[in-house]
Amino acid sequence: MLRERIVFSSMADPLTQSLGKGSIYDMKHWHRIFLLWLGIFSLTAVGARDHESSHHILWIVMDDIGRELPCYGEKSIQTPNIDRLAREGTRFDQAFLTCSVCSPSRSAMITGMYQTTIGAHHHRSGRGTEKIRLPDKIEPVPALFQRAGYYTCNAGDPWKDKGKGMGKTDYNFEWNPKIYDDNDWSTRKKGQSFFAQIQLWGGKFRNDKGQWYRNVAPKALGTLTNPADVKLPSYYPSDPVLIEDWAQYLDCIRFCDKQIGEILQRLETEGIIDQTLIILMGDNGISHARGKQFLYDEGIRTPFIVRGPGVAKGSVRSDLIEHIDMAATSLAWAGLPLPPWMQGRDVFAKDYKRRDAVFAARDRCDETVDRIRSVRTEQFKYIRNFYPLRPLLQPNDYKDNKPTIKKIRELHQLHKLTSEQASLLLSPTRPKEELYDVKADPFETRNLADDPAHQATLTSMRARLDQWIVDTRDRGAEPESMYDSDMKVYLQRPNPAVERNIQLMKAWAREGK
Repeated sequence: MLRERIVFSSMADPLTQSLGKGSIYDMKHWHRIFLLWLGIFSLTAVGARDHESSHHILWIVMDDIGRELPCYGEKSIQTPNIDRLAREGTRFDQAFLTCSVCSPSRSAMITGMYQTTIGAHHHRSGRGTEKIRLPDKIEPVPALFQRAGYYTCNAGDPWKDKGKGMGKTDYNFEWNPKIYDDNDWSTRKKGQSFFAQIQLWGGKFRNDKGQWYRNVAPKALGTLTNPADVKLPSYYPSDPVLIEDWAQYLDCIRFCDKQIGEILQRLETEGIIDQTLIILMGDNGISHARGKQFLYDEGIRTPFIVRGPGVAKGSVRSDLIEHIDMAATSLAWAGLPLPPWMQGRDVFAKDYKRRDAVFAARDRCDETVDRIRSVRTEQFKYIRNFYPLRPLLQPNDYKDNKPTIKKIRELHQLHKLTSEQASLLLSPTRPKEELYDVKADPFETRNLADDPAHQATLTSMRARLDQWIVDTRDRGAEPESMYDSDMKVYLQRPNPAVERNIQLMKAWAREGK
């Protein structure tokens, strides 16, 4: 389902369209592979130093990683290499994703466009017989860099993928694999500038039934995070299963930091670190009940750190930005023109106009149909639920198999959740509108939509979202034919749970639910 596909453009309006056996036990073997992937060879390094006038762009994208980093306030772990990026660059404190699940988020990232504008907003969509094609003239960022003479590459996680093949793409639209020249910049021409992406597995290392955590993390990290040091958000029950999972998540961040350190070392060894613009971010927040797939800050607020020539060192920016700004910022830094269709902004432009609000959308995730939109200012967030009669945590095979979700449901059946936890996690219906004062209530637990004192704010935020939907030509609900096309792909391997959920989605649609 992560195959590479070919691009066809058809619409005239630009705004309408596992681990290798044995390697987990042999860290020396892994280290040799890691160094090979990094390309730390004297020949490459000397060749790069001879051409320091070239300039490069490197995106490091961490899967399933939110803002639980020390430079953003996390106290229980240390990440010296990420801290270095923040110290030697600019950290954005109010960076947000336009979607809270990977494929729409990455589709937006690679085009600098809202996924709702280009029709790529349903997770893992366009994978069946019905395809999604980018609106006319819109094309992925690597193609723009490639046409300007850059060597383009996309590398996978150096531990998981062992330097083989392309890194994660997961774009929902048809695209040409030739927009990437290789998976590593070491094969570029002498002195050629490169645009590179490195996709780190991040929080997904928690998805292998504890194998990575038991067999790799202790050797790679030396020590593991003490569950006693974990502090969960108040809306999660303080249960050992959830606490251990969060500790594992924090160690995934520590492992990312170790990999980032290796990447920085490579750039230094090749003599190009001071000619490289580095941008670090996540593709969605932590995979948890209110994180990944939802529009609360746990799902859409992301780390965003930029280091490179001309970027202020040790600076912290508090203005609102969206992750699609990474595309425009990178092109502008390279001196390339920004396409008129691009919705992202160059956040370092001299005439940069700060955003007064950021927007996000959640739509179908795997077999689970949903439609949620949000607008967030510095103080308030407004969320609109288009399916208010459905449970907050709908049936979803991907999430329902996670130990944390299983435990939350079990505790609910045993009446061991607080009333707030039960309401926020497992409510059988949803409010049509949610309004939160994110300054006073950063965990978004007190819905103010029915509060008479906040009706003016509610009206204003509602109007903002309405206007954004119109201005960006939000494609809205998925046609049933596209849903059926994609679900055939999901059911190529029999899965009774997914099949039941598909039938439930169809039944609810017939009922107007």
